[in-house]
Amino acid sequence: MERFAAVPEQPEAKRLLVSALDAGAAHAYLFHGPSGVGKATAATAFAGALLGDARRVEQRTHPDLRVVEPLGEMIRIDEIRALHHDLHMRPFEADRRVYLLLDAHLLNGEAADALLKDLEEPPAYATIVLVADELGPIPETIRSRCQLVPFRRLSESAVRAWLAEHAAGLGEAEATALARVAAGRLDRARRLLDPAAAERRAALIACARAAYAAESFDAGEAAATMLAAMGSAGAAAKACEEAAIDGLDLSAREAEQRVKRAQRGAEREELLAQLDELAAWYRDLVVVAAGAEAAAANADRLDDLRADASGRAARGAELAAEAVRGLWRTVEEFNVSAPLALEALFVRLRRVFA
Repeated sequence: MERFAAVPEQPEAKRLLVSALDAGAAHAYLFHGPSGVGKATAATAFAGALLGDARRVEQRTHPDLRVVEPLGEMIRIDEIRALHHDLHMRPFEADRRVYLLLDAHLLNGEAADALLKDLEEPPAYATIVLVADELGPIPETIRSRCQLVPFRRLSESAVRAWLAEHAAGLGEAEATALARVAAGRLDRARRLLDPAAAERRAALIACARAAYAAESFDAGEAAATMLAAMGSAGAAAKACEEAAIDGLDLSAREAEQRVKRAQRGAEREELLAQLDELAAWYRDLVVVAAGAEAAAANADRLDDLRADASGRAARGAELAAEAVRGLWRTVEEFNVSAPLALEALFVRLRRVFA
C-alpha cells in the first residue's frame, strides 16, 4: 500500500492495484469515480510502479509512458490513432509500455471505436489505464475489456486531514464547514481555500437567503452572481493554462483548444460546485429545523440557519433543495445555457418559498 501513500483512503482501489502489481498487471484498467478523489494520482503511481521509475513518470519524461488527454472538449480519433501507432513499438527501457488516458469519459464516438480495437488485441507488453470521472459515457464494449478500479468520495475526516495540512490556521467551525461543503472531494476543498472563495461563498449564501427572505427578489441578479463566479474561475484557468503551454511545441489550434477546454471546464466545475453549495444551504435549513444541527454542512453559519429555519423558509427548503439538485443533474449530463438555466432556477425557488 505504501506505493499509493499519496492517495488518501480508497482501500478497495489500492487493494486491487497492489494485487495487480504482485500477480502481474492486466492489459487494461478503468479507474472511475468522482473528480478530486485521487484517481489521476493513483494512475500515475501505478504507472510508476509498472515502469520502475516513479520520478520520471511523475515528470512525464519516461520513454515508455504515453499520456493522452482531451484536445478541446473531447478526446478525438487522431489522438487514438497516434496511440495505436505507438502501441506497436517495443519498450525502450522497461519491460512494458504504459498508456494513461486521462478524462477518458470525454472520448468521442470515433475515438472510442478506435480504442476498442486496441483493447481487443493489445500487445503483451502494453498496459492501458483509462481514468474517467463517470462510467456512463464509456461504451460497455470498452468497460467489459478493462478491469474496473472504483474510487469513492473521501470521508469528512480525510478532507479535514488534508485541510489541516494545507490550511492549518482554520478555526474549528470553518474547517468543519469547508470539509462538509467539499463533499468528499479534494479539488473542491482546494477551491474553497482560494483567497476569493470566502467572498464567493458569502455572496452565494446571500442569494440563497434572498430567495425566501428578501421583500423584492431579482432572479436575474441572483443568477448574475453565480455567473460572475463562473467567469472568474474560467479566467483564472485560462491564464494558468496559457502559462502552462508557453514554450511547448503545439500548433496554434492545439494551444487554442487546450486553453478553451481549461476555461470551459473550470466554468462548468464552478457551476456544479455552486449548485452543490446552494443545495447544501437549503438542506441545512431542513436539518436545523429538525433539531439536527450537528449534521449541518454550513457549520460556521448556524446562527443564520437557526434564524431562517424558525420562519417560513423551512417549509419550502426541501423542495428548493430538490430543484437545485435537479438542475445539477441536468448540467452534469447536458450542455445548457447557464444564464437561462440559473435565472429559471431562481424564479422557481422564489415561487417555492412563496
